[in-house]
Amino acid sequence: MSMSTTALSPAADAAPDSDPGPVAVASAYGRFEPRAYLRNNYAPPRGDLSRPDGVGPWKLRCLAQTFATGEVSGRTLIDIGSGPTVYQLLSACAHFEDITLTDFLEVNRQELGLWLREEPGAFNWSEYSQHVCLIEGKGESWQEKERQLRAKVKRVLPIDVHQPQPLGAGSLAPLPADALVSTFCLEAVSPDLASFQRALDHITTLLRPGGHLLLIGALEESWYLAGEARLVVVPMREQEVREALLRSGYELRDLRTFTMPAHLRTGVDDVKGIFFAWAQKKGAL
Repeated sequence: MSMSTTALSPAADAAPDSDPGPVAVASAYGRFEPRAYLRNNYAPPRGDLSRPDGVGPWKLRCLAQTFATGEVSGRTLIDIGSGPTVYQLLSACAHFEDITLTDFLEVNRQELGLWLREEPGAFNWSEYSQHVCLIEGKGESWQEKERQLRAKVKRVLPIDVHQPQPLGAGSLAPLPADALVSTFCLEAVSPDLASFQRALDHITTLLRPGGHLLLIGALEESWYLAGEARLVVVPMREQEVREALLRSGYELRDLRTFTMPAHLRTGVDDVKGIFFAWAQKKGAL
């Protein structure tokens, strides 16, 4: 499972009236280890895509089925808090021309760069690419899928979801975007529900009216491990996800949940389940 990492900019703790909660989150993420995180969540057992009851196949299926509707498409897509992962964009890349990856942590942006440049030592996502090609059923090879995604990613940028302008002033990403994707980010960098709501409000400013948000996150999780880092998560329930999206001005198009089976509760977190939400920003198209 992927809890991507975005947090508050280090400059924030210079502000005397800054919220100490997000500042503490940012400090904790300074110890985040991308490779440990990837091992915990993308190597077996959680990285085993052969079992139909696995979390990986469920996430990939939710994304593939939603993009297969043809409704979530356009020119520009921004992935909010990519972390060190790209699997969440394998089905997206056929529907957008310009994809922006983002993360708060430089170590995660470096990890993404290794894969984008096909450098030695980059994390191997080929099993995920193969699985997506299989469920999409278009006869595409996994190599073609990865080439397409690499070609569509135009930039990897810093982001801070706790700022009113998450990408900063004068962002290099074309705004507003036609769609946003975010996987395991907002709840993993928010010390409480109010902070989660503000972060959702902030990223929503990056999306055009009528644009789509695909949000994947943890249910009832309070912590997870990434090497030496033990990160605090705001425990979310399905109803709280629904209410947050409505308050941020979305129409909820689909909401699905997955209960983490016993064999995937491996001690690297206390997650109980996963949610997938497809939401459309209200307003004139």
